[in-house]
Amino acid sequence: MVRKSFLSYNKTIWGPLELVEKLYPEAEEIGASVRDLPGLKTPLGRARAWLRLALMQKKMADYLRCLIIQRDLLSEFYEYHALMMEEEGAVIVGLLVGLNVIDANLCVKGEDLDSQVGVIDFSMYLKNEEDIGNKERNVQIAAILDQKNYVEELNRQLNSTVSSLHSRVDSLEKSNTKLIEELAIAKNNIIKLQEENHQLRSENKLILMKTQQNLEVTKVDVETELQTYKHSRQGLDEMYNEARRQLRDESQLRQDVENELAVQVSMKHEIELAMKLLEKDIHEKQDTLIGLRQQLEEVKAINIEMYQKLQSSEDGLKEKNEIIARLEEKTNKITVAMRQLEQRLQQAEKAQMEAEDEDKKYLQECQSKSDSLQKQISQKEKQLVQLETDLKIEKEWRQTLQEDLQKEKDALSHLRNETQQIISLKKEFLNIQDENQQLKKVHHEQEQALQELGSKLSESKLKIEDIKEANKALQGLVWLKDKEATHCKLCEKEFSLSKRKHHCRNCGEIFCNACSDNELPLPSSPKPVRVCDSCHALLIQRCSSNLP
Repeated sequence: MVRKSFLSYNKTIWGPLELVEKLYPEAEEIGASVRDLPGLKTPLGRARAWLRLALMQKKMADYLRCLIIQRDLLSEFYEYHALMMEEEGAVIVGLLVGLNVIDANLCVKGEDLDSQVGVIDFSMYLKNEEDIGNKERNVQIAAILDQKNYVEELNRQLNSTVSSLHSRVDSLEKSNTKLIEELAIAKNNIIKLQEENHQLRSENKLILMKTQQNLEVTKVDVETELQTYKHSRQGLDEMYNEARRQLRDESQLRQDVENELAVQVSMKHEIELAMKLLEKDIHEKQDTLIGLRQQLEEVKAINIEMYQKLQSSEDGLKEKNEIIARLEEKTNKITVAMRQLEQRLQQAEKAQMEAEDEDKKYLQECQSKSDSLQKQISQKEKQLVQLETDLKIEKEWRQTLQEDLQKEKDALSHLRNETQQIISLKKEFLNIQDENQQLKKVHHEQEQALQELGSKLSESKLKIEDIKEANKALQGLVWLKDKEATHCKLCEKEFSLSKRKHHCRNCGEIFCNACSDNELPLPSSPKPVRVCDSCHALLIQRCSSNLP
């Protein structure tokens, strides 16, 4: 039979354990931490440290399962008949899953892992008749261990709270970045709105200029027409008054448009002020986030200090446990010596009285030794009391840390309230945008109203021309149309581009320029007006006949 072994004769256990990093990426942290540990010189010491860290992580079975699956790689380190290369290795790895139930807290730093591990003495954990009297001391040790476990649980809870605070800070940073992006979007929207306002102003100015020009043209036309038809009829005066009223209405509409533009400008200033206030709030929140980060760093430093103190207290407890074990060994030796003395006393009682004297002297020496041992035990008890006071101080430190955490929670709630206020401001900003859109609609409606006013003005012009024609009809004149006349009535020549058509203001007929090159004042118009040659001769005759 070939003897089975874990490794071949020329390899160490550290070789296959290094392969776990390549097969299982989560094992890279353990490998790096083992390489960084000071004091490890041999590969066997590194393997021991690796195994302890794997036990503390509760993943030893997973790591070794990855190794057993890859038997091609293991053939470099193990013989073909080794235990890890056969099916028994898979069974052993399956049994290692039960170690995940144990919460291992093993020391790695400060221990000599390169040397051979000594034999562990389990006699202090066994019950004997002599140890029944030491129950009170065991109860005290158990209480100290319970306090230690309580402190460890508190430390775990604090670590969980710190991690939750980290997650909350990350979420606040994400929300802050979102708010900054929304601010940038809002600024871009404001810039776009400003550009649109400038465009609307320029368009309004152009519309006002055009309306003013049209008004001036209409004013000139109306004034000329009113001057020609002042003496004809009172209806012209009424139309003039209506035109004047329309001008007043248009001026009022223009003032309303200007007032609305002023309101839009004021709204824009208010929006800019609101955006400035939002920027100030965001800067303040960034400052509070920086303060929270500093507080978290301080909490981390305090946790590190508390952890160092816990480690120092655990080291002290270990030293005291070792001293107690030594004392127990001494007491066991003393009890054995007492038994031997009792046997000697029985033999001495049968023997001579001189042996009794010697026994008495020996008993006195033993009593002095026992007194010295009792003094040492009292000193150890005082040290235990000091440890209890140290634990109480650590509890008070934990309470202060909890209070600081509550304060940080309050600060976080305050930040949440501020975020809610920012959301309400965002809603107000959206409402302002809706109002701006409504104002744009009103501006568009006003432009349509101005267009309608222009159409009404053109209609008023047409009405005035109709009134002119009606006035001429009332005077008994027949105003010929341009389409009806093709030849001059006097010279009977055909009209062309060179010979254009001209109306006679007295008879209403159409003549050429040569036959209507005369101007005379008529009763309907005080100014001289174009008149044909025949009407000119008749009017001169009338004037000459009227003269004395």
